[in-house]
Formats: sequence, structure tokens, C-alpha cells
Amino acid sequence: MFSVACITGLYGCKAHLLHYVLFCMPSRDILAEAQLEVKLNGIPEGKVLVVKWRGKPVFIYHRSQSIINQERAVNLSELRDPETDNDRAKRSEWLIVMGICTHLGCVPIPNAGLIPGGFFCPCHGSHFDAAGRIRKGPAMTNLEIPEYSFIDDNNIIIG
Repeated sequence: MFSVACITGLYGCKAHLLHYVLFCMPSRDILAEAQLEVKLNGIPEGKVLVVKWRGKPVFIYHRSQSIINQERAVNLSELRDPETDNDRAKRSEWLIVMGICTHLGCVPIPNAGLIPGGFFCPCHGSHFDAAGRIRKGPAMTNLEIPEYSFIDDNNIIIG
């Protein structure tokens, strides 16, 4: 009788704990947004594709060779948050950054501002270069780089 009561009690505890574990897990719609596959072959050189991932804009910038050379020539001592262009882009022709200003969370405008090919946040005047590095304005850090990987030459997975 005692062992039957113990086994019944253990199953009750297990069901009760499982209820709390399932309650704390992310919902199905959040899990569905965990990764996003993007085709790159439709983005012309010099243009920026804006996609939505986890409810936030992500800029996918197909950079020209002149923009790449311009960003590689930047002196790191001039930068507020120094990072090389090679550290920010896995493949030099593709820059993938979160489209959220690091100052107060506004959305910058691609291909605008003082730096050719850069990003400009009109709310408070932050200027980011074509590698997503802060160059002027109140933002203190560079644009965030999401986790991403290349499937092949024409497709990436963000997340």
C-alpha cells in the first residue's frame, strides 16, 4: 500500500513540474521565428535588403568593391568602437547588421548620411559607416551583428 502511494505521489509531482516547465517554454510562434532563410541573389550590388527577424529589422547590404576598399582603409584609432571590416563581415561583399540604432533603438536609413554607403539615424543624428561602425553622433557602439551563416553563395540563415 505504501509503495503504491509513493509511486502515485511521484507521478503527481512529475505532472505538476512538467506543467511549469511547459509554461516557461517559448511559444510555437516564437520558435518559428528563431531562424530566417534569405536568398541573396535578388539583391543588386550597392543596395540594402531589409528583412524582419524576431520582430526587428535586419539590413543585408550587398557592398561594392569600392565601398569595401573604403571601409578597409579606415584608421581604427578614429573609431569610437574600433572593429575592423573583416571582423564585421564574414564575406566582404555582404554586410549583415541589425537595423536598430544603438543609441535609443531607432531605425537608421541605409545609404544615407555623411559616409558614402553608410547608415543615418535621423532621430538623433548618428552616422554609421558601410561596415555598421559608429562614426558620428550620440550612439556609443556599432550596429549589432546577428548570428548568421552562409548555406551557399546565394543563401544565408539568420539565427
